[in-house]
Amino acid sequence: MGSWAAAVRTRWRLGGCSGRGGLPGVVPRRRGSSRPGGGDRASAATLRDLLQSSVEGEESGEAAVEAEGEAKRERRSPREGTVLLFPGQGSQFVGMGRGLLRYPGVRDMYRLAEKVLGYDLLSLCLEGPRGELDRTRHCQPAVFVASLAAVEKLNHQRPEVVESCVAAAGYSVGEFAALVFAGALDFAEALYAVKVRAEAMQQASEAVPSGMLSVIGRRETNYKLACSEARKHCESLGIENPVCEISNYLFPDSRVIAGHLQALEFLQKNARKYYFTRTSMLPVSGAFHTRLMAPAVEPLAEVLKSIEIQKPLLCVYSNVDGKKYMHSKHVEKLLVKQVVSPVLWEQTMHSVYERKQGTEFPYTYEVGPGKQLGAILKKCNLKAWKQYNHVDALEDEEAAGT
Repeated sequence: MGSWAAAVRTRWRLGGCSGRGGLPGVVPRRRGSSRPGGGDRASAATLRDLLQSSVEGEESGEAAVEAEGEAKRERRSPREGTVLLFPGQGSQFVGMGRGLLRYPGVRDMYRLAEKVLGYDLLSLCLEGPRGELDRTRHCQPAVFVASLAAVEKLNHQRPEVVESCVAAAGYSVGEFAALVFAGALDFAEALYAVKVRAEAMQQASEAVPSGMLSVIGRRETNYKLACSEARKHCESLGIENPVCEISNYLFPDSRVIAGHLQALEFLQKNARKYYFTRTSMLPVSGAFHTRLMAPAVEPLAEVLKSIEIQKPLLCVYSNVDGKKYMHSKHVEKLLVKQVVSPVLWEQTMHSVYERKQGTEFPYTYEVGPGKQLGAILKKCNLKAWKQYNHVDALEDEEAAGT
């Protein structure tokens, strides 16, 4: 069985929202472009060699495949096109990836990751310790690689699902994995960008005592008022330019509010006043997707300028506005903006599954650790969720027992 990179050649011809040729991971670098880190250029070349070896010999059949794809586009029902969802930070767990190592290319992905990251990511994922895996600088690359490794598993077990994928979305760092899958980013280069992003976000989070508060509200809940009064409370404590704002839109009546710890403590104490039915502090070190992450913007922007970005080969939806990426500059701009902007996941789900009444919903596959995105999809769109499946990073029998 070839890798998912080989399968995507057929997939995008059979019904994405783009018609540009090419292979994910096998892209020419810009002339004169360079990147910090001595081994990264070699790493990218290694990946291209790995992926190229899986697609050799396919060129002669391209014309026939394209003609067949045009025919299938005409008669395909909505149910035949699949959607892939890529999880984000917080879905990681010790042991993830163990069930993926027997699938073609996965060990090579982890070997390449070790070269790009400078540490043994596979051992950290399999053995922990959990405290280290949960650190932002480690868990973001870990989830990124595990999710794309899960695509290898899906392609091995059900290649037709990968071949017929027409749309993808990723939650926060999961968006990088979605863009690699869609051919917009090279695996090694995207992993390097994730590394820079994760380290910069962790550093920013350590600069200011901050966090994230999960909130379940009601129809009468006024999040804007709650955040405003929490900021005024912080000002009364002498905190200048306090931050307290919605950082994640999950599903109806569910939000994540992020900012200074004093603001979040105020909201918890006054939960009844603001009609919060439940609040819970998230186990993260900072206020992600707020302006407190501003110090992470420039490092990510610099690395994205130095790597090759292409138009996605299928529809990929941005966290920033819930809309499809249109071109390479669009990808570069919004990936940077995403760091300090709220994740509009509820809005993204509406965009992905918007269709005329009576139209069938596509089969959806969450690829990677955890089932959080499936749980959110159930709250956002019950009919779409009924076609939901999960491709776990554990062995199938292990996943069934957890």
